[in-house]
Amino acid sequence: MKLDILAFGAHPDDVELGCGATIAKEVANGKKIGIVDLTRGELGTRGTAETRDQEASDAAKILGVAVRENLGFADGFFMNDKAHQLEVIKMIRKYQPEIVLCNAIDDRHIDHGKGSKLVSDACFLSGLLKIETKHDRQQQQHWRPKHVYHYIQWKHIEPEITVDVAGYIDTKMASVLAYKTQFYDPDSKEPQTPISSKNFTDSIKYRARDLGRLVGVEYAEGFTVERYVAVESLFDLK
Repeated sequence: MKLDILAFGAHPDDVELGCGATIAKEVANGKKIGIVDLTRGELGTRGTAETRDQEASDAAKILGVAVRENLGFADGFFMNDKAHQLEVIKMIRKYQPEIVLCNAIDDRHIDHGKGSKLVSDACFLSGLLKIETKHDRQQQQHWRPKHVYHYIQWKHIEPEITVDVAGYIDTKMASVLAYKTQFYDPDSKEPQTPISSKNFTDSIKYRARDLGRLVGVEYAEGFTVERYVAVESLFDLK
């Protein structure tokens, strides 16, 4: 299956938090989108790997993505090395996306920056003819995405492009809140974490609203880029 966009996250819920509204919008526009989680989030303080599996499945249905896979890397301990790069390359070659979305280049959680660089490096290596990979015993064709964009997470990073997501913020929130064990629940007996507070849940929407204010729309999501963005005309910019 060829995809238009393949979104990677170090953990289940990274994609929803970072670019869930953008994905929902592109799905509504008829694009085929997939998600690949690098780990099962098994080191998370709240919930378990099994609950995260189910929550990720529920969130994928809410967003309407065509496929979701998990590479099963070790949460907290995966590396940007050959073995891990090859597994990511297999996913890129399997789905041949035009666009790859991945973690923030720098963030509070160490896996986010690692995951960002791992996926970015794999996107380049995936285009090299002499790197051979197989899927279902079949030789894969080399493939390099046209664009790699990094979504913004915990830290404030100035975006280089923004996407107007007015009309899709509620779908994003529903996909995030599908991770019931992770976020605010006044009745939960689980330990508190930086993302389990009501303030954090509220911040998902007010950060998107504030970014939207800055670019003249109701809500927006921001991304950083790896190369210059080109347009046909200055009038293409909102």
